[in-house]
Amino acid sequence: MSRFGKLFSINSKPIMAKSKYVSIEDIKSTSYMKKTVGSGLSMKPDTYYVVASVELGNTTTKCILTATNLRTSQTYLLDKTVKMTRDIRSPKNGEKVFGETVWEVELTKESVSEMVRDTIHESLKRAHVNIEKDLDFVVRSTGVTAGFASLKEVGDLIIALANGCLEAGIPPRKMAPAMSRDNFPKRLQDYTMIDKIIFDGAVASVLPPTGKAVVANEMEGELVTAGIKIGAKWTKVDFRNPCVSMDFGTTLAGRITNNDEPYARTIGNFCGLAGGISDSIIRGTEMVDKRGGAALDLYKRGIIKGADWKVAKKFAKEAHEYVDIRKVPEGRDRFGTVPVDPKAAYAAGTTLIGCDVGKNGDAIPELTKLGHDIYESEGIHTLFATLDHVSALVVKRLVEEAFDEGVIEDGSMLGVTGRAGITGKKPELILEYVQKYFKNTIFVSDALAMGAAVMARCMNSMGTPNVPIGGRQGGACILGQRRKLQNQK
Repeated sequence: MSRFGKLFSINSKPIMAKSKYVSIEDIKSTSYMKKTVGSGLSMKPDTYYVVASVELGNTTTKCILTATNLRTSQTYLLDKTVKMTRDIRSPKNGEKVFGETVWEVELTKESVSEMVRDTIHESLKRAHVNIEKDLDFVVRSTGVTAGFASLKEVGDLIIALANGCLEAGIPPRKMAPAMSRDNFPKRLQDYTMIDKIIFDGAVASVLPPTGKAVVANEMEGELVTAGIKIGAKWTKVDFRNPCVSMDFGTTLAGRITNNDEPYARTIGNFCGLAGGISDSIIRGTEMVDKRGGAALDLYKRGIIKGADWKVAKKFAKEAHEYVDIRKVPEGRDRFGTVPVDPKAAYAAGTTLIGCDVGKNGDAIPELTKLGHDIYESEGIHTLFATLDHVSALVVKRLVEEAFDEGVIEDGSMLGVTGRAGITGKKPELILEYVQKYFKNTIFVSDALAMGAAVMARCMNSMGTPNVPIGGRQGGACILGQRRKLQNQK
């Protein structure tokens, strides 16, 4: 960005991409008279692709139903059902505990499957979505790997997620890519290019790091990057490569991509703690559960009204004395409690940038004590204002570290999602810190679920060449380049 561009961008408002809701009845009765780009009116009704994103997180478990208009590439919400992961039932006699959340909630295959099943059922019922007639695909993801000790435990969790979907009545064919055009329902057959292009692992034109997985919640980073790209379709921002994505759930996820075509490389990965920092501070109020309590439990509109922002900023800087943000050292196997493989990352040309509290969260009690002091002296409003400043400073330090490491390309855009990144006054504070670094910064709600919708389409070769998600900012669809590349193999 030029010097004058920076000057005129000061105090600009954050670009917010908020999810829009639609009902299943609405998408079944779409008008036949639709304008198409450059060709006037069309007598063909819009077709929607309905996807369920099933997410098991450290703090929340969700089933989010989305419907993507395959003409415009805009993704709507049908339903968002959210449960607290701490409410997963306790292990029964004879059940094997295979892992726990970052807040030490014990997990068994049976208890996870039941939670997933019930969350899916509730979501489908609320949205009046029929599994056979309306639902096209299901994508499963988890951020709970932070509390795990081995890859086997991660595998057990993935099996438990799949079992929960099966128990909910989801057929296996709706959880795996189609093999041919004939495997799609007739209404979707004209929208797949499966006979022209195959799914080769790139989601929204970004390849994951090659070789071994470099961070346990890598899939989350993949999904939120794609989700921010599709969420940007609700704005005037062309959020394509090169880009930087950050997901502020309990744990931190996200990617830095370069400008290669047809596929960008993942040249940076974020990992560690994010919303868990705020949750640790809020537990000092003693108004939430000491293990699974979250800032989400107390957050409500207007909670920051009347806050002393000057005092809040001072406390946030004090909190950051315990926050360690840096390139992950090669000798670590965890950073911010999240399993990592820095050696594999650096061999693949991917820089890991982590956020920790002490070492693997061992300074979390200090943040809880600080939260108690803030609440006792300043009250709940200034405490929540402190959390906004804490998250903004995390983004600032992550961005500065990435620039210091030289992994953010010129012209990159920043996208932020997750409860600890887009609520309250966080977007305004974040923008103050980062607007000088980026061409644009966008804040997207429900990016992980939006990304699940994109992944489902990529796996089934259902792109929209007239409204591309992949490729470079301002560039054309990369379908031709992909076909040429695949024909060479």
